[in-house]
Amino acid sequence: MFFTTEDFLSEFGFAITTSLWMIIGIAAIFAIYLVFSAAFSFIYNLYSRGKEAKGYGALKTVTFGDESAVVANRLASVLGVLTLFFLWGLATESKLLPFSLPGPFNGDAQFEYTAKNSAGETDKATVTFRVSKQGAEVEKLVAPETSEGFAKDDVVMMLERRSKILKAQNNDEGGKDDGYTITEINGQPIQADSVVQVEGAEVLFTKRGSFSIRPKGGMTMEPLFLPPPEKVWDTFLKLNSEGYQGVSLWENVFWSLARVVIGFALGCLFGIPLGYAMGLNGWLRGWFDPIVEFMRPVPPLALIPLIIIWFGIGEQGKISLLFLAALWIMTIAARSGVSGVNISKVHAAYSLGASKTQLLTKVIIPNSLPDIFTGARVAMGVCWGTVVAAELVAAEKGVGKMIIAASKFQLTDIVIVGIVIIGIIGFGIEVLMRIIEKRLIPWKGRG
Repeated sequence: MFFTTEDFLSEFGFAITTSLWMIIGIAAIFAIYLVFSAAFSFIYNLYSRGKEAKGYGALKTVTFGDESAVVANRLASVLGVLTLFFLWGLATESKLLPFSLPGPFNGDAQFEYTAKNSAGETDKATVTFRVSKQGAEVEKLVAPETSEGFAKDDVVMMLERRSKILKAQNNDEGGKDDGYTITEINGQPIQADSVVQVEGAEVLFTKRGSFSIRPKGGMTMEPLFLPPPEKVWDTFLKLNSEGYQGVSLWENVFWSLARVVIGFALGCLFGIPLGYAMGLNGWLRGWFDPIVEFMRPVPPLALIPLIIIWFGIGEQGKISLLFLAALWIMTIAARSGVSGVNISKVHAAYSLGASKTQLLTKVIIPNSLPDIFTGARVAMGVCWGTVVAAELVAAEKGVGKMIIAASKFQLTDIVIVGIVIIGIIGFGIEVLMRIIEKRLIPWKGRG
C-alpha cells in the first residue's frame, strides 16, 4: 500500500522539524566553542600587541584573501584542543575537573498521590524512590506500614536516568475495583498522559493509571553515550596491554593502516595518470569523463555488496573498496591540476622551443602538483573514513573491526578509542604530506 499525501506530509514535516532542532543544537555547540575562541583570541591580541610580526606573511602588504599568507597559529591549535577536552570533561562529570555541569539526580525523594476508590472515598499515600548509580551498592528500600486508609505507601528503586513503572493500584486496597482512580500528585490534579514535576524526577501518569517515574538527568551526558576522558584513557591502557577479542591494539592499527596505504597508493597509481590523460587529450577526456563523473558521487559504502560478490570477503575486497574510494578523487585532482596551469606559462615554454615532453615535465607536472597534493589529502581522509566500512567485510583484524564489534555491545569507550586512533594517525599522515608538499613544491601560492 502506497503512502497517502497526509502520510507523506506528516513524515516530511517530522524530518524538517528534526532537522531544525539539529541546526539549533549544532549552532549552539559551535557558538559555545567560538565564545572560548574569541576570549582566547582577545587575550592573545592584548599580549602580542606592539610586537613585531615574523614570517613570510609579515613581509606582504596584502594578507586578507591570500592563502599563502595565512599560517595556522599553533597556540590557537593547542588552546582549541584543550577547550574540546575541557567541554568534554564538563559535560561528562569528569574527575579531572574540579567542577562540572549539574549531573543526574541521585538519592532519595518522594511524592504524594491522592486516590479515590469505588465507594467515592479519597485517601493519600506516599511513594518514596531511591536513585543510584550503575553498579553502586545501595541499601534496599522497605515500604513503611504506617498507612491507615486504603491507599498504601510504596517504594521504588531505580538507576539514574532510567525510568521505572509503579502500579499503585496493585498496592492499594481495592485498587483493581471499577471506579478506582488516582486524582492528584502532590496536590496537583492529573489526568492520563499528564506529567508532574516532583523533587528529583518527573512523573508521567499513564493511560493505564500507573506512574512512570523518570529521575532528572541533569545537564551532563550519560556514559553510555559519551564516557569521561579518564574512562577512555583507562580503556586505551587496557586495550594496549590486553587487546580486544584476542587481537592486540597495535595489530589492529597495523592492519587498518596497511589497507589504507595500499588502497590509497593504488588509487594514486592509476588515478593520477588517468587525470593527466583526461586533462591533456580531448578524446580521452570524453571517453572517461562519463565514467568518472558517474562514479565520483557514488559513496564507497554503496559498493560493499558488489565488492563482496566480485572479490569475496578476503583482503582483496577490502583493498579494492579503498582503491575505489581514492581513485576518482585522485583522477579529478590531477585533471584539475592540468586544467589550472596558467596558459601564459605554456606559451612561454613553447616560445623557448620546449618539446611536449619538456612541457609536461617542466611546466605541467610542477604546476599541477599543488592540486594533486590537495586531492591526496582529501583521498587519504576518505580512505580512513572508508576503512571502517571496508572492515565490515568479515575482517578479523583492524581498528574498524574493533569499533564495529564494540558498538554491538555498546562499549562506547572502546569505540571512542578507535575513533581517536584513526583521527591521530590520519592527522599524522596529513602533517607528513604537508611537509612533503613544502619540500617538493615550495612555490605553491607564491605565483
